[in-house]
Amino acid sequence: MGEGEQARYWSYEQLPGVDLLRARYIGHTFPRHSHEGYVFGTISYGVEDVGLPGGTVHAGPGTVVMINPEVPHTARAGVPEGWKYATLYPSAQVIADIAAETTSVRGTPGFAETDVVDFQAARLLREVHRAAEEGNALAADSVLRIMVARLLRLHGQTLPTLAPRSAGARDAARARAVLEERMTDPPSLEQLATSLSTSPFALLRAFKQQYGMPPHTWLTNARVRRARHLLDAGTPPADAAAAVGFSDQPHLNRHFTRMVGVPPGAYQRERARTYKTAGDLPS
Repeated sequence: MGEGEQARYWSYEQLPGVDLLRARYIGHTFPRHSHEGYVFGTISYGVEDVGLPGGTVHAGPGTVVMINPEVPHTARAGVPEGWKYATLYPSAQVIADIAAETTSVRGTPGFAETDVVDFQAARLLREVHRAAEEGNALAADSVLRIMVARLLRLHGQTLPTLAPRSAGARDAARARAVLEERMTDPPSLEQLATSLSTSPFALLRAFKQQYGMPPHTWLTNARVRRARHLLDAGTPPADAAAAVGFSDQPHLNRHFTRMVGVPPGAYQRERARTYKTAGDLPS
């Protein structure tokens, strides 16, 4: 990371299904990527520019950013001094359980707005981090549920089912399945299109329309996701790099750091530890 930047990406064993990130970034930029679960973030200093399919969100203090699963987005500093924020990454199951218990939302819960100015929700989000860092399981779990229930009540909705109905969407889904299966030895765009009886440009357009990014960007994102699971299981970074198709560990380091926000070695060390005391990043 650059000078003046610091980040901590971790999980608290008493808050299963939730990842936590607290960071200060200045020059760091997150390329287009998506998450399997949800993203809730709030800024305590500076401005973060979040690029989404509907445009760019300029998130400052008091703003809560809510991103639904698999929504492609980018992030970068919106002002020269960068931004400092706290982020939670709860799994789809965590949000579904809270929605089922506290709301009338059925199906897959999601959020109609991407960003809202909600100082109370922002405070609750920071309190989840603080409680987890202090090892206060009761507070961390309770405040997380209160925060998510509030956001669901005010902004929740049922997400539409995105079934691949058109021929292009079906080709995109089939291409994605091929890339998942051949992650370490992917075909060229032309080979992939030929195997699906379509043209390279038609497949490129269909894939980007369906998943919000071209196939090569999606594949890098998928490799980083799989590498995270391997690192969680204790696989050394060099072995994880080879297992997901990166040519060497430096390639994993570069892409992982850009998308996750911390290097794979730091990520693995933090995830392996049990936190009983407060963390290094100030509130």
